[in-house]
Amino acid sequence: MNRPLALAGSVAGAVVVALDGTVLTVVQPTLRRDLHASLAQVQWTSTGYLVVVAGLLVFAGRLGDRYGHRRTFALGMLGFGAASAGIAWAPGVGWVIGLRVVQGVFGALLQPATLGMLRTAFPPDRLRAPLAARTAAIGVAAAAGPVLGGALATDFGWRAVFLLNIVPALVFGLCALASREERRPAADVPLDVPGALMLAGALACLTHALVALPGLSWSAPVALVAGAAFVRHERRARAPLLPAGVIGSPAVRSALALLVIASAALNGGLFAGVHVLQDGLGLTPLHSALLALPLAVFLIAAAPASAVLLRRAGARTTVTGAAALLAAGLLALAGAPGEAASAAAFALVGAGFGSMMVAATHVVVRQAPAESAGAAGGLQQTAMNVGPVLGVASATVLMDLGAARAPMAVLGVATLAALPLCRALPDRNPHSPIASSAGRSDTPHTRHGGERGPYARSLRDHEH
Repeated sequence: MNRPLALAGSVAGAVVVALDGTVLTVVQPTLRRDLHASLAQVQWTSTGYLVVVAGLLVFAGRLGDRYGHRRTFALGMLGFGAASAGIAWAPGVGWVIGLRVVQGVFGALLQPATLGMLRTAFPPDRLRAPLAARTAAIGVAAAAGPVLGGALATDFGWRAVFLLNIVPALVFGLCALASREERRPAADVPLDVPGALMLAGALACLTHALVALPGLSWSAPVALVAGAAFVRHERRARAPLLPAGVIGSPAVRSALALLVIASAALNGGLFAGVHVLQDGLGLTPLHSALLALPLAVFLIAAAPASAVLLRRAGARTTVTGAAALLAAGLLALAGAPGEAASAAAFALVGAGFGSMMVAATHVVVRQAPAESAGAAGGLQQTAMNVGPVLGVASATVLMDLGAARAPMAVLGVATLAALPLCRALPDRNPHSPIASSAGRSDTPHTRHGGERGPYARSLRDHEH
């Protein structure tokens, strides 16, 4: 698959998924009234999708490693678009929930493939710019989604928002099928089906348990049991679901943990911040949305800036600075006395999260071997799906205790507490101890015009 098409497909897939989530949030009240649904049923239009996606992402990424990321991307896009069309004509809320679950299956196939295609199409030292473009596009979708969804729902009803995905899903899905296959994956990439079932059960139950907070549900102990069984299985399996080349890297583990923390902090902080603006300061939904707009603007602007910082300063410095900026924004938002201070705090949050997402994702995707790009993409997407559920659940628990601003302060402190994890990330200096232990650095090393080190073969493959 050629590089421009891989980049276009990756961006399109990420935008389709981001738009789908943001527009649904806006139209849920209208959907509830139109279909005479209960609040719990409407919640399951989101929860059902999240549970399925969280459970299948890693296995779906492994399918891409075995059968090709182009194929899984095409199947995911076409299936996602077909499910969207079905939801647009669903006769009742039960159909909406069921089709959202189906959409989650195809979303799980789609999301890791958007990163897997980039990893196999671009040399490791050229991944920064594509990842930045992908992150900026997600920011644009997140900013435009509520406005676009609100406009469509107001003029045409809630069903119209699900028609948005059909054309891009069809176009890019068919283009992926028609394009030349990427460098063929190794034929002996195994599929650990028992491990996949255990991990899917653990992640799905964990997501369900987090959504149910502050109440307790059956899914919490099941998640613990399934998680323990998965760890035991992985230690004994001859071909584990999570390859040692991915999960064995301290840099990858730290980057994944930082992505969970950052996405939890962003979503939990935004959830609490909007409530403070509307309930505490008495602002209208539109006014509060406009005050939060700097978050999306600075997230978009931070993506290309992060790519430059990665090249010049390395992942460790970039992520450390981004985490500090995110924490500062959340702490400022917790104590913001008025509208101007809140808008400035949202800008800091957006800049910190945008930079952190690009840099940490770069570490995960680049450190992974090309033959495990799908597994790495699945882990990255799992972190980005579990984190928001964790953040909103934490914010809800704290707000139920009567402390409206506490979630932002707590999440800001939690982000600062995660700064030691940055030490495991590769530094710009290829001779630093951490870069050596990681096995790779953020800068290419050349001698006599030839690439040296663990990526040399991969780079030569892309040059032909």
